[in-house]
Amino acid sequence: MSTSTPLPGAPFFHFHDGALHAEQVPVAALAREHGTPLFVYSQAALGAALAAYQAGFKGRNVSIHYAVKANSNLSILRFFAQQGCGFDIVSEGELERALAAGATPEKIVFSGVGKTRHEMRVALGYQIGCFNIESEAELEVLNEVAQSLNVRAPISLRVNPDVDAQTHPYISTGLKNNKFGIAHERALAVFQRAAQLPHIAVKGIDCHIGSQITTEAPYLDALDRVLDLVDAVEAAGIPLSHIDCGGGLGIQYQDEKPPVASDLWAKMFARADARGYGERHFMVEPGRSLVGNAGICLTEVLYLKPGEEKHFCIVDAAMNDLPRPAMYQAYHTITGVQEAATQNLASAPLYDVVGPVCESGDWLGRDRRLHLQQGDLLAVYSAGAYSMSMASNYNTRPRAVELLVDGSHVRVVRQRDTLAQMMQAEQLL
Repeated sequence: MSTSTPLPGAPFFHFHDGALHAEQVPVAALAREHGTPLFVYSQAALGAALAAYQAGFKGRNVSIHYAVKANSNLSILRFFAQQGCGFDIVSEGELERALAAGATPEKIVFSGVGKTRHEMRVALGYQIGCFNIESEAELEVLNEVAQSLNVRAPISLRVNPDVDAQTHPYISTGLKNNKFGIAHERALAVFQRAAQLPHIAVKGIDCHIGSQITTEAPYLDALDRVLDLVDAVEAAGIPLSHIDCGGGLGIQYQDEKPPVASDLWAKMFARADARGYGERHFMVEPGRSLVGNAGICLTEVLYLKPGEEKHFCIVDAAMNDLPRPAMYQAYHTITGVQEAATQNLASAPLYDVVGPVCESGDWLGRDRRLHLQQGDLLAVYSAGAYSMSMASNYNTRPRAVELLVDGSHVRVVRQRDTLAQMMQAEQLL
């Protein structure tokens, strides 16, 4: 990547005096101190991403619920809690993480297609704000669980609007052939059933059409379909206190230019105003767009392996650290941490950047022009979302250290796994 092209995560990740910095800190120094693979997050980048949403919501009744699945590090959750955010969770574990980080239970929304009875009981015990119901069967089970506790469960129905988010099939969630949500044509009947159940309190309507969405049209189309349903549901005598538009806004991995959150929401509210719903309580559940460009992964070049058809750069980060390329054939920008190594790339050799895991799918980048020597450090950008939250110990590899940089101050927010920790839950027979 030429230095004339903005880095994903700029200006919070930038070259200064020839070296890559996270805010005011040279990242090579962090790698020397903490080892690699290493995740480095910028607190200023988190704040700037959140501020773009807040700017779009100025003067409106909107609550922001950070989607914990994107990055569940406790310090990142605490940062968002301190900024007044609620949380969108999809498991008991994420619920406990959010609460441990200081979340207010009534600001927690529980999504996901496979909530267990146990998870429902735990969430009801904490008196969370809302369950996003994804099927008719789930609605009936939640009513039974709430009855056993002699409480009423607050719910919204997640509606599948059959809108194409124009994203990767694995992260599209709003089409008829996706597993998520209640079909648009069934929604009114299910709302009517929910209103009849004695231990269910209908609160709102929810819609989430996918992730890494880089155009405005799918959001506007989905909003129109949701507002059509609000018309029908309230005409049937069922008031809705909130409209949840989900999340899914994309980020820059390579050369994408997704809408700025404030610009997108100006258009969303113009559409809502035109239909008479602009003063309603809206909810959003952003994840990737808050944290994705706020993180990089640093990795060391272990070996350079030339071949007749392919040259391989073997690094110490792998698919267990950065799963998105293996799962989605996803692109992450990769550069050296010295600015000189990012220049005159037209003459650089072409490499596949691969990890040590014993899988042919263990690659971080294909066909990348890089100036490399054994022992160099590489930075993998846009690694703040769906990296550490999806990381594993495959090949009995310790999960990486995580650091949070705030100006010139650096905190370790997760220690590297030890082999003893990785084996402590097992019993040798």
